[in-house]
Amino acid sequence: MNENASRAFATEPEVRTAAGAVRGRRESGIAVFRGIPFAEPPVGALRFAAPRTVRRWDGVRQAVAYGPPPPQSGLFGMDTLAGHTDGEDWLTVNVWSPAPDPEAALPVMVWIAGGGYVFGTSGLPEYDGRRLAGHGVVLVTFNYRVGVEGFAQLDGAPANRGLLDQIAALRWVRDNIRAFGGAPDRVTVFGQSAGAGSIAALMATERAAGLFRRAVAQSVPGTFFTPELAADVAAACAGELGLRPTVADLAGVEPALLAAAADAVVAGAGRRGARWGPVAYRRIPFSPVVDGDVLPVTPWQALADGSGRDVALLVGHTRDEHRLFTLIEGLLGQVTEEQAETALRVLAPGPGGARGYREAFPSADPQELYELVNADWLFRMPSLRLADAQTAGGGRAHVYELTWPAPGMGGSLGACHGLDVPLVFGNLDSGQPAVLLGETPSSEAEALSAEMRAAWTAFAAHGDPGWPGYDTGRRLVRLYGTHPAVGVYPEETSRSLWQDHVFTALPLFSR
Repeated sequence: MNENASRAFATEPEVRTAAGAVRGRRESGIAVFRGIPFAEPPVGALRFAAPRTVRRWDGVRQAVAYGPPPPQSGLFGMDTLAGHTDGEDWLTVNVWSPAPDPEAALPVMVWIAGGGYVFGTSGLPEYDGRRLAGHGVVLVTFNYRVGVEGFAQLDGAPANRGLLDQIAALRWVRDNIRAFGGAPDRVTVFGQSAGAGSIAALMATERAAGLFRRAVAQSVPGTFFTPELAADVAAACAGELGLRPTVADLAGVEPALLAAAADAVVAGAGRRGARWGPVAYRRIPFSPVVDGDVLPVTPWQALADGSGRDVALLVGHTRDEHRLFTLIEGLLGQVTEEQAETALRVLAPGPGGARGYREAFPSADPQELYELVNADWLFRMPSLRLADAQTAGGGRAHVYELTWPAPGMGGSLGACHGLDVPLVFGNLDSGQPAVLLGETPSSEAEALSAEMRAAWTAFAAHGDPGWPGYDTGRRLVRLYGTHPAVGVYPEETSRSLWQDHVFTALPLFSR
């Protein structure tokens, strides 16, 4: 073993990146490096700018602690869950490697965290990469700007700064991952919720071309904004502080204050229904913007046009995507007929969408109708249609649905949004997963987790998760239930209701 390899396999492994040397530590046999900057802190003169390459440093940088999270929304206490907020190095990566040797050439999996584009950080315990890395992959997680910092449409700033951060992180992986034992030409991006929406956007932008070979999109949200809608939301956020949505006005405002202003807009979004439509109803203040530059068209159009034909896609959703949100809204078991009718009126596709749902699901009670249309509009149909678009454009897709019900909360959550995250990472008893899986995960949960981890890592390594590719004739998908199996896509009724719907950028309805 040469000197460089000896340092890599030491108790405190050292690796040299393009910007300088870093020293991590070994945990459960895995070399772990945390908090490595991939771009300059986006503060001061760089506030609201595109990410800038990190400057070199001298000596060996300690890489044992996560970098500070980007400014977070305070909704649902997520700013507290994100952990410490000291420091301005928001843009950092973390690496778990079973063999931090440049000769190892292992497949690489890069996780893009979700959080509705308003919160999210790589330092959550459920994203610890040791169990995935134990399958022979190099695992990377990173932070990107969210909320106003990352996605508000501001005069004087590039659109989609959060996406630009993600591209910068992937370029860092391309330029540095070999030193950690990874192969830069064997990169798979994977993410859930807003992370999956980000991946769909990355597959649609030329700026990310060649940075990853495979993609796993778990619960793709269908929300992409027109510039007009994004600008109107940004104006509302700035207006909470008596300011204009410009870099000149906002660059000196404390990030936490801006995040709080956006939260205030979310809280009062209902009164903007006539202007923002479904965005106001769902209280979604930020999403990637189809700006004609970073994101020329929606992911569905881009993939149908062939932009993803060189990237293998694994995409899917959970069965009961909206159940967790129903709980958070305080509506579990309490959805009224009026609330169900409003959801159908706002979200169901086509002029007769509400009637179509009632006729298609004649025995559904108000909560079932409410959850079905919310789940279909936000996650289930956007995910399925991404696979349709990928195959239409000449690419390859594999589809799954998670149907296994979460045992937490007395089993009331079903196969809810986010349940796939702990199962894929294998972290079943730390952080948020305990709410979904209970304090002591069952042997059934452990077995399902092992199966999903094996599929995800096999896909990263070889492009084959272990079941047939998806096509619009047979529509075969992997069903992850109590007894995982391959079968016909089970949400055919919803698919039929949405088959003529086109997922376009969400507009501003009135000025």
